[in-house]
Amino acid sequence: MPLNIVGTETTAKIAVQISPGASKNEITGIVNDILRIKIAAPPVKGKANKELIDYLSHLLCISKDRLDILKGHTSKNKLISIDGLSKVSALEKLLSSTAP
Repeated sequence: MPLNIVGTETTAKIAVQISPGASKNEITGIVNDILRIKIAAPPVKGKANKELIDYLSHLLCISKDRLDILKGHTSKNKLISIDGLSKVSALEKLLSSTAP
């Protein structure tokens, strides 16, 4: 039995591109399989990363400890791990939150 559970229903990995210092937190869409998100916090001392995790936690209705930044701690381009959700269900929840 394989031990690698990446890509299963239990862990989603989503590429995101953030724009820190925005007027408000919002998801602006998805382009080339990269979720674009505006974050109100500035990119100083991890504030934008913390705000990103808080925002995603709120939209997905999950605890913050189920979210992790795997890559890109100091970059606008990040890879986010979401424990307990598939990539499809996570993206559906996130993108439905942007509907008017």
